[in-house]
Order: sequence, then C-alpha cells, then structure tokens
Amino acid sequence: MNIFEEKKIKVADAVLALDLDGTLTNSKKQVTENTKKSIDKFIDAGGTVVLASGRPTFGVMPVAKILELDKKGGYILSYNGGCFLDCKNNEQLFMKELTHEYLPILEKQANEFGINLMTYNGDKAYALDIDEQYYMLEITINHFIRVKANPLTPQITFPIIKCLMTADGNYLAKVEKEMKKYWEGKLNIVRSEPYFLEVTEVGINKASTLTGMVKKLGKSVDNLICCGDGFNDLSMIKAAGIGVAMANAQEKVREAADYITKSNDEDGIVNVIEKLFEWEK
Repeated sequence: MNIFEEKKIKVADAVLALDLDGTLTNSKKQVTENTKKSIDKFIDAGGTVVLASGRPTFGVMPVAKILELDKKGGYILSYNGGCFLDCKNNEQLFMKELTHEYLPILEKQANEFGINLMTYNGDKAYALDIDEQYYMLEITINHFIRVKANPLTPQITFPIIKCLMTADGNYLAKVEKEMKKYWEGKLNIVRSEPYFLEVTEVGINKASTLTGMVKKLGKSVDNLICCGDGFNDLSMIKAAGIGVAMANAQEKVREAADYITKSNDEDGIVNVIEKLFEWEK
C-alpha cells in the first residue's frame, strides 16, 4: 500500500501546494503541457492549488496565469511564506513585513561576508551588486528590472517582505550557519537553492503560512499535499498530510518526504496527481 492509498485523500478535499523552481517547472523554467492538463483535471475535480514559492509575488504571477488560476481559482504563497494571495480576486489574504530596522545590519553583514544582498518592490529588484551572477539568475527567472542600490538601506523606503543573500553555494552554507546563530529568534534564515539564502521575519516559512491559511480557507491540513525539491520546502513537506519530494530534490528533502515522485523534467507533478485519482477508482 502506498501513502496515497493509506491516507485516502479525496481529490475534492485535497490542497496541492507546489513549489515552482525544480518542482512544477522543468529545467527550462517551463510548465509542460502535460503538467498543465493534469492540474486542470485536478482543479476541475474540485482540488485546490497553491503555488508555494520563495519567489516574490511578481515572479509567481506568470505561472499562475499559465495555469489560469485567476479564472479557475487558486492561491499564491510567495516570499517563502511572507505573502498569501487569492488569484481569483487578487486579494492579499496574508502578509508579514520584514522589520525595517534589521536592514542596515543585514547590509553590514553582507559586506563583511563579501556576498550580495537584494530585496524587491513590485517589478524591481534592488541589490548591492547588479552584475553578480546569482542576482542575474534571480532577475532572469522573475523578469525583474535591475536597480543598483549601494548602499542599499537608504533607497529602501518601501515595505519589504524578504531579502535574499546570494553567493557560491559552498561558501553560502558557511554564511547560513553564522546568520542563523546571529538572528536566532528574530529572523528565519533558509536556503532555497545552494546559492540563494532567504531572509524573512521569524516564524515565516512555507509551512507556517500554508497550514494557517489552509485552516482559514476551511480546509484540513491532513488533506494538504506539499511537493518540493529545495531546503525551503522542508518545512511544508514535514507539515503536510502527504509530503512529496521530487526525484531531483536535495537529499535532506527526499529523506523527509512520504513519497518521492519523478523529477521535474519527467512531469513529476503529473505522477502525484495520478496517484491521487488512482485510489478513488
């Protein structure tokens, strides 16, 4: 008996939370036609979709449009849990801002560590170094306008939800340890990719926002199915009724999952949805 037969979550009751990069989208950052058809089938059968990403809302919107969540209904969890949006009426149901007073300290730390620091406002990505390779990767994925801000703090007069530190993965792993020590009890520090270190307010992660919002929507956390591949997906995979890791997921993510599906280049999400429908036959 597999986990789907054991849990017996009905499609109409299911909440499917999907990370984007490395999970819903393939290596070319595309949602395949096969995956889209499968998600359409899931929604048509009464299932609820949440796009749960570390990306800012602006960067998730194009994927939501492809899946027609503005018409069919669905939700966006963005900024690693800092924001939760109803796609159908464009209503922001939850937002947790990052304490502004922390920004000068974060900037000082970025300079001391010799790494890049960035944050967002709408379609703009403000950074200390706008030529750094990982910043360029972030703006390419999300189609942001580049804005150089060095020093950063004086230009950030708007509310912020998340900051992102970027550097080589091996070095950033060491930075992550130091940052977690310093900010314990104040900020949530987690890597979404080896080269992306996400910084949000304490208590903000995919799991905390997802479980809270699922309850507010009148759904059961037991019927929550969370799919992901990165370190920042660990919290929601552990909190889910069924936690799913992609075949291409980080080893720690695969170890924490109840089920390992195919890779993001093999339509792994289709496999999950098919498993849901199978036991109901």
